[in-house]
Amino acid sequence: MTKIERLHETLQQVLGTAIANSKVTLGEVTIELHASQYLAAMTTLRDHELLKFQQLIDLCGVDYYSYGNAPCEGPRFAVVSHLLSVKYNWRVRVRVFAADDDFPSIASVVDVWSSANWFEREAFDLFGIIFEGHSDLRRILTDYGFIGHPFRKDFPVSGYVEMRYDPEQRRVIYQPVTIEPREIVPRIIREEAYGQGR
Repeated sequence: MTKIERLHETLQQVLGTAIANSKVTLGEVTIELHASQYLAAMTTLRDHELLKFQQLIDLCGVDYYSYGNAPCEGPRFAVVSHLLSVKYNWRVRVRVFAADDDFPSIASVVDVWSSANWFEREAFDLFGIIFEGHSDLRRILTDYGFIGHPFRKDFPVSGYVEMRYDPEQRRVIYQPVTIEPREIVPRIIREEAYGQGR
């Protein structure tokens, strides 16, 4: 049994029904947790003697509005985390889907790993995912007056509003976007003998 197979088996034994789906692909273990058991399972991943995932390396939001050039079936928003066990020198990817696409909400893991703080704020800012129990959930990358969540796949490329300095009011103001949407088709030049020896 390889190390990855042993980790996969251990995760299934320890987490049991909290795992909705799991797979080993390209030498990496990915587990999908049920949203209702997410916080308890993440705490188990950190504390259980056979796992000891002491470090949260990364946490991000994902929008599955369309995936692989096709509309997504099932929940739209997910949170993906990467955990590291220094004790056992192994990693795991954890994914959990928000149950409601209109108001995506997932439990915060800041109390499990304090490093999740800014990661969760970023996922909130860019995807609009609410992290229940986060004590300081506010925008971190966009302006406080920003409208919408720019990493959602249905967010317009030009945005909704633009900022500019108004010399008469002597302050920055927001106004509707003045850019007219247009489709730009690149000009392609092909040479018949391109890539062939001359």
